[in-house]
Amino acid sequence: MTEDIHDLVIAGSGVAGLSAAVYAARADLDPFVLEGDEPGGQLTLTTDVENYLGFPDGVGGMDLVQRGKEQAKQFGAQFQHGRIEDAVLDEQPLELSLSTGDTIYTRSMIVATGASARWVGAENEEELMGHGLSTCATCDGAFHRGDDILVVGGGDSAMEEALFLAKFADSVTVVHRREELRASEIMADRAREHEDIQFRWNTELEAIHGSQTEGVTGATLVFHPEGYPKEKGESGIDVDRETVEVGGVFYAVGHTPNTQFLDGTGVERDESGYIFTQTDAAGRPTAQTAVDGVFAAGDVADPRYRQAITSAGTGSMAALDAEAFLETLQDEDEPTATATA
Repeated sequence: MTEDIHDLVIAGSGVAGLSAAVYAARADLDPFVLEGDEPGGQLTLTTDVENYLGFPDGVGGMDLVQRGKEQAKQFGAQFQHGRIEDAVLDEQPLELSLSTGDTIYTRSMIVATGASARWVGAENEEELMGHGLSTCATCDGAFHRGDDILVVGGGDSAMEEALFLAKFADSVTVVHRREELRASEIMADRAREHEDIQFRWNTELEAIHGSQTEGVTGATLVFHPEGYPKEKGESGIDVDRETVEVGGVFYAVGHTPNTQFLDGTGVERDESGYIFTQTDAAGRPTAQTAVDGVFAAGDVADPRYRQAITSAGTGSMAALDAEAFLETLQDEDEPTATATA
């Protein structure tokens, strides 16, 4: 094999991948970072980040990512555009086929490809994402003090978002396309019993109004008494529409981890695609996956917290675990000295 073999490839350039790159580069592992189709990940959709340690006045999501990238490059990390389309991980070196047509080889890999928030297909959502439209109440809720807010969804995540946003907003309206929630009974009851949370049943979000300068100013809702009004409208059935004034819209319809390229590799995942990480012999958490030399960090292995600060923490864990693995690999490759008479 004449191709260069990397010590460490990091798939993903969000906070988790960049944190891993900083730690790995400082350990002289020469990490090779694949930036993916959306460099910077979900954080680039957030205009202001106020809950990341060390920035008392807040920092732009894109600015935070760029600072992280420059920090990693300063210590020697290399960056390349492209994403992994296929991986062969059952022997050393690991073989990665990229969207660019290249094939690269590496002794270890950190998967930090993140999880993409599901969108609902409302008009203007692409233009207004990060400008009053958000997928993270913990990240952006405090910017909506005194606003009337819509939360789209019907599961536990939607109830959690609504309850959190009710701390800041004048009112929170949960928009759900059916008359039955998917949320657990305890979470549904908490939201139903909150005086500032209302529900719009059998209703969907059709359009969001506003601009990147003004932010979100309103929304168009579509309703049908039998539920799933968008489908019915597309089938020619009459539906009711209403435009409401709101200062923010939050999507809480789930996330999809970007792990499709791991199909058939032995990396264990849950039914939604989130990667399972292992514990060590003492039962302590690690970033190690079920495949030797493959580690996971950030949202790709975290269906619960999905915060920049937790992603950064697991990124550093993954780099430290990768460093330890490479040291073990090196020890195994060294020839054993034999005694001579």
